[in-house]
Amino acid sequence: MPFISALFVYPVKSCRGIALDEAQLESHGLRWDRHWMVVDATGRFVSQREYPAMALIATELAADALHLRTPNGAELVLSYAAPAHLTRVPVSVWRDCFDALDEGDAAARWISAAIGAPLRLVRFADDVTRLASRDWTRDTDAPTRFADGFPLLVASDASLAELNGRLGDKGVDALPMNRFRPNVVIGDIEAFDEDYVDTLTVDGVVLRLVKPCARCPITTVDQAAGDFDARWPYEPLDTLATYRADPRVDGGLTFGQNAIVVEGAGQRLRVGAPVDVELSF
Repeated sequence: MPFISALFVYPVKSCRGIALDEAQLESHGLRWDRHWMVVDATGRFVSQREYPAMALIATELAADALHLRTPNGAELVLSYAAPAHLTRVPVSVWRDCFDALDEGDAAARWISAAIGAPLRLVRFADDVTRLASRDWTRDTDAPTRFADGFPLLVASDASLAELNGRLGDKGVDALPMNRFRPNVVIGDIEAFDEDYVDTLTVDGVVLRLVKPCARCPITTVDQAAGDFDARWPYEPLDTLATYRADPRVDGGLTFGQNAIVVEGAGQRLRVGAPVDVELSF
């Protein structure tokens, strides 16, 4: 039977994620997922597309605060509760423009030193609502935070295994799941069955898969090295191009499905939990 094989949360957009045994689900996705974001002087988000070294900034959800650490041991601690003195600033994620809370000059100096560019760190403001595109969510208002567009990303073990088989045929080393930065990984389904899933139901939670995830150059970043993979600089995109171009997203090379929360906000997801899969055909 299908089951949750892994859960991941990414507290700071494009920084290193955290594997969890269980996670709190909220209407906008997993708790603390993409709650913080790095921006440039204009308020536009930056990511591993421009700064692959962001992959080396480790995140830890401690009891009372988020801890960020660089490989050389520099640490930044961010309270879960937003300090009252934080300034509202305009930010943008792709076409969405809205206000966020600037974490201040000390945090800006820390993140700038960690990445090697003049940047600032912002957190999502709880009084702001950002909705996923109704072109894909249809009749559902689906809030999200600093994710590219949707509350959750779902992938499957079998899809990665099939991709790695194709890479192996070309002499390319197998890739870990962290290249694709999913939130929920499903085991015991066939490769790319997630393309045909309508809903996933688990422990009182209903997730609807709404949009294929077109992949970008972040998939070519070695997450352990914090740089584009010099050995195979165009993988896995070159291999995905041979069989994963999807007309639903203008020919984008897809791996995984974006999902929204239909029911169960406030429940907890746990690794190993059985999943009921409802297909869309």
